[in-house]
Amino acid sequence: MKQFHKTYIIIFAVLFLVSNSHAQQAQPLTLEQCIEYALKNSVNMENAIIDQEIAQAKVKETVGIGLPQINASANATDNTKLPRFFSRYQVAQQFNPALNIPGLKPNDVVAGANFFQLTNSLNASVTANQLIFNGSYIVGLQASKAFKELSFKTSNQTKEQTIEQVVKAFYAALINIERLGLFKNNIARVDSLLKNTTALNSNGFAESIDVDRVQVSLNNLQTEKSKFERLQLLSIELLKFQMNYPMDQPLEISGSIADLNINQIILDDYLKDWDMKNRPDYQVLEVNQKLQKLNVKNKYFSALPVLSANGTLGYTKQATVFGDLFTRSPQFQETATGTGPNKLYPFSSYGFTLSMPIFSGLQHSYQLQQEKLKLQKVDNSFRQLRSSIDLQIKQAVTSFQNSMQSLEYQKKNMELSDKVARVTKIKYQQGVGSNIEVVDAESSLKESQINYYNALYDALVSKTDLDKAFGKLLPMYSK
Repeated sequence: MKQFHKTYIIIFAVLFLVSNSHAQQAQPLTLEQCIEYALKNSVNMENAIIDQEIAQAKVKETVGIGLPQINASANATDNTKLPRFFSRYQVAQQFNPALNIPGLKPNDVVAGANFFQLTNSLNASVTANQLIFNGSYIVGLQASKAFKELSFKTSNQTKEQTIEQVVKAFYAALINIERLGLFKNNIARVDSLLKNTTALNSNGFAESIDVDRVQVSLNNLQTEKSKFERLQLLSIELLKFQMNYPMDQPLEISGSIADLNINQIILDDYLKDWDMKNRPDYQVLEVNQKLQKLNVKNKYFSALPVLSANGTLGYTKQATVFGDLFTRSPQFQETATGTGPNKLYPFSSYGFTLSMPIFSGLQHSYQLQQEKLKLQKVDNSFRQLRSSIDLQIKQAVTSFQNSMQSLEYQKKNMELSDKVARVTKIKYQQGVGSNIEVVDAESSLKESQINYYNALYDALVSKTDLDKAFGKLLPMYSK
């Protein structure tokens, strides 16, 4: 019996933990949490981080060029037929006294066997090279660091774009949630009006056409609500896409329009401390300019001498039979120098190499000219970017001011329409108003609500564009 209770408790605990984990997974996400998720899971952000890692590896690769370069090699060769040894006849007789060819003079050239090389040879060596001075290498180190900086600046630009997309998609979904609440309130109000009108019609105080007119209004609201619910699902799907959130998993968001703080005061604050260098795209172009200046510098330095040191250490062996290269063979006799049979004979060398370009057919001069012209293009891009930023600022400011003004007026219109609808309904219930006035008032209220939320979304989008134009969007949402 105790075992049964123990098993029951374990099962209950497991079910509780599973249900609790599902509850945590279904917890609504705020705007900041959606942005944080997108920055961690967005494909563009993942690629930007990979680009940063590539840049870091590129820096280490460039540094490695200045470190010692060590290579080892070994080869075993079977010369099935050695090349002939050409020499004057009298020289050949010195190496082979038995050589006697009638009719040849001492200076005549003869071709004989190669006396200096056996048919099989084994060589193994280690070679080291160390770069001492190379102007291009010095510039390359600077360029690799600038390339790393470019990857981080580009990552910030990608981060800003990701934040912008998520913010706009989140605002659209959040406003749609608010509008769904309004649909429910409007339907409840019109449904109440339908019941009252039906009761009045039953008592002979209203015509049946009045009931039909309200019924049509209620049917239209319910149809529009169904359509809008499907649009809300689509807006959530768009938010998932911008976040790279699993499309087959539910997503809920939290927040309130009342928490959104948008006013004209921020515009004055932005204009006070405005600096183009706060924008990620401007920072990216600055690094590109730095890289191009290094390219020009590299062309100058490539005309300087290159100095390096090198050394080689190795061993060699020869034999008449290929297999004897790897075994001890009695064919080698002890010599006066004390070398024994089958000994690997060492060899070594070291030295310095100095190379200097003297004339390259004016290629270097034209290459330098090309890099300078590319730098001029970057400078031109700066002028174009500054003009583009100025235009974006003016557009963003104008759009923000217009949207704020429109939002203010649409809010007043919605409040007035709500007041008119309430008063008209009261007058109708007291018998001093008509049913048509009530239906028209409800229609005007619905239209003013739609206009208000459209204006609110436009204001939120223009605020986001304003943040981006002034370079405030990235610092606002990134840690």
